[in-house]
Amino acid sequence: MGSAVNYKKIGKNRYQLEKTPQMKVDAIFYANDKILPLITRDRSLEQLQQTAELPHLESPVFGMPDMHEGYGIPVGGVMVSNKLVSAGCVGMDINCGVRLLKCGVDFDKKIFDERGLREVVGLIEKVIPMGLGKRRRERLKGISFEKTIIDGARHLVDEGYGEEDDLIYTEEQGRINGANPDKFSKRAKSRAKRQIGTLGSGNHFLELQRVDKIYDEKASKTFGLHKGLICFMIHSGSRALGHQSCIDFTNRFFEENEDRHPELVPTKNLASALVVSDEGRDYLSVMNGAINFAFANRQMMTYQFREVFTKYMSKKGIDVKVQVIYGIAHNSAKWEDHRSKKVLVHRKGATRALPPGHVDNPPAYKDIGHPVFVPGSMGTASYVLIGTEKAAETYFSVNHGAGRAMSRTEARRTISKKDFEKQMEGIVFNKPYRIVADEAPAAYKVVEEVVDTLEEIGITKRVAKLKPLAVLKGN
Repeated sequence: MGSAVNYKKIGKNRYQLEKTPQMKVDAIFYANDKILPLITRDRSLEQLQQTAELPHLESPVFGMPDMHEGYGIPVGGVMVSNKLVSAGCVGMDINCGVRLLKCGVDFDKKIFDERGLREVVGLIEKVIPMGLGKRRRERLKGISFEKTIIDGARHLVDEGYGEEDDLIYTEEQGRINGANPDKFSKRAKSRAKRQIGTLGSGNHFLELQRVDKIYDEKASKTFGLHKGLICFMIHSGSRALGHQSCIDFTNRFFEENEDRHPELVPTKNLASALVVSDEGRDYLSVMNGAINFAFANRQMMTYQFREVFTKYMSKKGIDVKVQVIYGIAHNSAKWEDHRSKKVLVHRKGATRALPPGHVDNPPAYKDIGHPVFVPGSMGTASYVLIGTEKAAETYFSVNHGAGRAMSRTEARRTISKKDFEKQMEGIVFNKPYRIVADEAPAAYKVVEEVVDTLEEIGITKRVAKLKPLAVLKGN
C-alpha cells in the first residue's frame, strides 16, 4: 500500500509534506532519487504526518533516509518537544542500539577461514542466548535487576563484567538518571527476567567484521580503525522489558487522554502525555530504566564475546585486547540542549550524531566527533560515520541503519532461498534461510544509498566501511 500523502522537494535530498489543517508543525524527510520510491510505498509519510498533528512540538518532525513504516512514528522518525512525551515516538525496543568493538587483530585467511569463523560462531552461541523470548538459564552472579535499572552498564562493570573504558566509550557512559524500578508493571519485570546478555530476534544481530576501506584517515586513527582490522558489532536493546513498557504506557496514555485531552491522541499508537502529568513522569522513569537495562545488556554481551574471543585467539598463540570503540542508542527520548532551550528529543530508529567540539563527546573524541554506526542488512557492509555542524538542523540526529525496503511478509513471499544464499555467499551465518528469510539483504534498502543521502548534503561524513565475515541472528 503506497502513501497518499502529498509532498514537495525543498532542496537537495530534502522533502516537505503538504501541511494539512490537522498538522501543528511541518514535517520534513530526507531521500535521494533512488530511495524516494521505497519510502513512498508504505505508510511512513502518513505516520510522519500524524506525528505532526501532536501539540507542543518543535517544528519540524523529521524522517531519516532509512525511514519505514513502524509503530506510532515511522522507524527513522525524530520528534522534539519540551512539554510532551510519546511512547510510540520512542518505540517498542527502548534503547535498541549498536556497540562496535575492535578486536586487536587483523584479518588472516588462515585463522578466519570458514572453519575458523564457524568455530568462533559456535563459541559465541554457547554464551549468548539468541532468539525471541530467550533468557539465561542461570542467574548472573552479583547482578541485581533493580541496580541494573538504576545504574545500567555501570552496575555490570562494578561487578566485574567489563572495564572502565567500556563506559567511557558509551553514550551517557552507559547510565542515564531518573530511572525507577517500582514504576514497571509486573508483566514487564517478569518478561525481562534473566534477559541480560541476550540478543533477541528480528533485526538484532552480532557480526564479526573486517575494516574494508578507510575514508577519513584522521577520524579512523582517532577511533583506532585501520584496514584489515577485525571488529565485532552488537545490535540489541532492552528486550521484553522495553517492548512491554511501550505497550503498557501507550495503553495508559490512550486511556488517560482519549476523552480528556484528545489532541494528545491523533492515533492510539501515538498516544502521548504531558511530561508534567503523572503518567508522563512515570513513563520517563520507566523509559530511563529500560535505557539502562539495554546498556547493561550490550555490556554483558561485550564481556561474553571478549572472554571467548581472547581465549580462542590465545589458543592460536595470539594475545589480543578487545576494546569498545563506541556504543550508541537509537530508540530513546532524552533531554538535550538545542537552539537555546532544553528539549526532549525523541529518536526512533534514529541515532545521535554530535559534531566535533560538542561538550557531550567522550574526551578522546571531542575534536573529531563520536562515531555513528550505520549497519547494513545481514550480508552487506556497515559504515562508521561522524556528524557535522550541519546536523544541527535535525537536532544532531541521523539514520540508524539501512531501513527496510519491504515488509517481513513480503520478504518471506518474494525472496527465494537461491537468491538469499547468493547474497550471503562467502559469509558465515548461524541460521538457515527458512528462519531469517525476512532479514535477507534484499529486504532492506541499499545501505550505500542511505548513507549517500545525508552525506551529499553535508550532515554526515564517512569514516570507514566494514564488511561482514560472520553474522549471528536469533530465531
